[in-house]
Amino acid sequence: MANVLAQSKQEAVIHLLVEGNSIRSIERITGVHRDTICRLLVKIGNKCREFLDAKMRGLKLKHLELDEIWTFVAKKQAMIQPEEFDGAIGDQYMYVAIDQETKLIPTFALGKRDSAVTRVFINDLAERIVSEYPQISTDGFIPYVGAIREAFGNEAAHGVLVKDFAHNDYDQPGRYGPPSMIAANREQMTGLHDIPLHTICTSHVERNNVNIRMFVKRFTRLTLAFSKKLENLAAAAALYVAYHNFCRVPRKLRITPAMAAGVTDHIWELDELLAAI
Repeated sequence: MANVLAQSKQEAVIHLLVEGNSIRSIERITGVHRDTICRLLVKIGNKCREFLDAKMRGLKLKHLELDEIWTFVAKKQAMIQPEEFDGAIGDQYMYVAIDQETKLIPTFALGKRDSAVTRVFINDLAERIVSEYPQISTDGFIPYVGAIREAFGNEAAHGVLVKDFAHNDYDQPGRYGPPSMIAANREQMTGLHDIPLHTICTSHVERNNVNIRMFVKRFTRLTLAFSKKLENLAAAAALYVAYHNFCRVPRKLRITPAMAAGVTDHIWELDELLAAI
């Protein structure tokens, strides 16, 4: 069982997880059985979620960027048969909010890419922000508009960035990669005061999506490291966000996001995070 592992062994497993290693590679490196690693992940990840829920409150963040990153649980959506339809398997999206200045992730949500999950995500975000008239940037996903208007009213400026891509890129033989962006349209959707349209931006949250795919193996595409259970995916996401906020130092920031946002006054080591949760 995970609770009989030595503390040093537990820290080694968790450290490998936050550095993007797969469950089976950690098993080979540490000698800890994969089932024990999964149990430890769920245990620590759930505690991280509770820790973040308590710590990410009363935040004064100026410009929040929102996005969703795709993965799947058990099998891809196209492989699900009608008789086995279950919201806990198939396509899943991690909704992420990141502050443009501090790089803090105040909240995240996991689930289907629909209005219900979007509303839960936005309502949770609104409860954590105490800034006066924050700016929110999103892509063109329609449910954001109504959810942000309901949660923030006119107390936030919501801007939408819609990118247009060259569809003929897909026709190139042997091509695997995103198509070329040919245009970007910006529009303010809500808010009492106008904001400069050029400030509507999702580049930072999209760059964080790269980090998620790098450091959470379950989001790495075209591998066998996908989640078999939704609870494992949720635990891995919570562990990533806690480590990102309190332990990881962005190269340009030179301090952790939690320090930049005034949540803590020092850089945390992994053992301090594990002790705090």
